[in-house]
Amino acid sequence: MNQQMITTPKGERMVVLPEAEYLRLLEALEDSEDRAAVRRFRDRLATGEEELLPSAMVDAILDGESRVRIWREHRGLTAAALAKKAGIASAYLSQIETGKREGTVETYRKLASALGITLDDLIG
Repeated sequence: MNQQMITTPKGERMVVLPEAEYLRLLEALEDSEDRAAVRRFRDRLATGEEELLPSAMVDAILDGESRVRIWREHRGLTAAALAKKAGIASAYLSQIETGKREGTVETYRKLASALGITLDDLIG
């Protein structure tokens, strides 16, 4: 590495290095952060805190379809079973899934808990 050390008038030591070397160091840092993120994800996946999702499910979420319905179907639940598990009326769940009605934060918390996911997974 081709660096130069300088000392400011206040006595602070500074390093000057060529831009290419600086950019290489930034890239190495980003790579290290990426590896750490992958490690954390794999650890969470192994403990069941994360799960892999089918691409069709991800596509449906990205297309703006009802996350409640997508997760319910992914979990293999009927609407009636999810409503019962979440402690809400089936008609209310149907209205949420079809977009005719917005659920409250508390309702979404109940649904997320019943589906075994986080509130963020459910409402984005």
